[in-house]
Amino acid sequence: MAQQDSVSDLIKVIQKFCEERDWDQFHPPKDLAIGMSTEANELLDLFRFKTEAQIQEKMGSPEFKEKVSDELADVFFFVLRFAQMNQIDLGGALNKKLAKNAAKYPVETAKGSNKKYNE
Repeated sequence: MAQQDSVSDLIKVIQKFCEERDWDQFHPPKDLAIGMSTEANELLDLFRFKTEAQIQEKMGSPEFKEKVSDELADVFFFVLRFAQMNQIDLGGALNKKLAKNAAKYPVETAKGSNKKYNE
């Protein structure tokens, strides 16, 4: 498969892949949301009970990095598929959310801080 760069290109690839397999019937919003959560938890499990030093060491391993990449790709698959099946413009949604976050977290109060906007 050729390298795909834009979100819309990736969505088309995912749509074709799923349509070829007749998977639309299995992808209502609930099941896609469950898939996102499940895959995100599989990613999280790779880091469970590891110290920061252990994680940094593991991230230097090509085998571990491939596991992380696979799980991250699974999460991304479900995000793209959810957007495709529910006609959500991910680029537009991200830009809108960034604008909301910019209002909640202005640079002058948020820079270098991990506090929530209401703290």
